[in-house]
This record gives sequence, C-alpha cells and structure tokens, in this order.
Amino acid sequence: MTAQPAEQSGWRMPPLDGYTIDDLLTLPDLPPHTELIDGSLVLVSPQRYFHFATIDLLVAGLRSTVPSHLKVAREMTVVLDRRNGPEPDISVIKAAARKGLRQTYFEGKDVVLAVEVISPESEARDRLTKTHKYAAAGITYYWLVEMTEPDQYPAVEIFELSEATGTYRSIGTYRDRVKVDKPYPIDIDLTAIDNL
Repeated sequence: MTAQPAEQSGWRMPPLDGYTIDDLLTLPDLPPHTELIDGSLVLVSPQRYFHFATIDLLVAGLRSTVPSHLKVAREMTVVLDRRNGPEPDISVIKAAARKGLRQTYFEGKDVVLAVEVISPESEARDRLTKTHKYAAAGITYYWLVEMTEPDQYPAVEIFELSEATGTYRSIGTYRDRVKVDKPYPIDIDLTAIDNL
C-alpha cells in the first residue's frame, strides 16, 4: 500500500516555513482544540473522562473565588507569538482581555495562570514545551495536573515564574486539596471529582 500525497488524502501540505497564528485562526475544518506549537499544528487525541472532569472541577473552583479584575476561561487559544498558539485547558485572564462572545483567542500577556491537565499523548508538550513557552511569555503561574494512583484524584503541581531567571520554580504539589493565595485566594477540594 502506498501513501497518497497530502493533497489527495484531504490534508494540506504545511507551508515551507510552518504555520502561523493567522493560519490557526482561519484554516477551515481544523479539528477542535488544535494547537500551534513552533509552527506545527498539533491535533489532540480524544479525552479521557478524568481530563474533562478535572477541568470542570478546577474551573468551578477557580470561578468560585475569582476577583472581578480576572476571568476564568477554558480551552481557548492563547497567542504567544507568530508561531505559537497553544490552548491551555484553563486560563485565568485579566478581565479587560475579554472582548466579547465571538472572541476566539487571548494574548499571552493577558494570561495570569495557565492550567494543563496531562494526558498520555500531551505529557512531553505539557511538561517541557509549554512550560518553557508559557514562562517566556511571562505567564506568572502554571499548574500541571495529573492523575494520582491508586485513588485517581487530580494532583496539582503549582509553578511560579521567577523574575530573576525567567523560568518556573515549583512551589508545591497539592493532593486532596489546593489551598493557595496566589494569584488570588483559591480553595478546591480535589476529591470532589468523585461527584462529577
């Protein structure tokens, strides 16, 4: 069996210099949650129940105490630069960055916290690639969330951007409950995932 050229199989050949954020935002028929990383389109695998239930749990918890100068958004593209438009599972943004219901992306400079729930297919991107890109964009807080064994509750590792180094440093891993005061007072019972 021989492979068909990309145009015959329905897929476009990527541009010589890679895709740009303009392509990500305007190409028709891209699958939901497609990301742009270093000029390449990244298609996301189907989600596990843990993934979307964890997002729901964290969004509800983050929104329950969010101050009026911030907003909580889920699964929106964040434009970091011309060749990078990841889609964090959750973003806490400056309220002024919300322009309306037809909005399709936020600028990296407007994101205060990015949250990624790790899936097997996204682990390297979430732990390595996005960690560096979010830090370079100046996003102050980054949460990496993964399933613990054997209870299968979310564990949240929280990173804060160091102004001195421009890189993230871990400020703790939270199991059972996230209780922090930055970027605002947050208290989320992670075991409540059992109720979702």
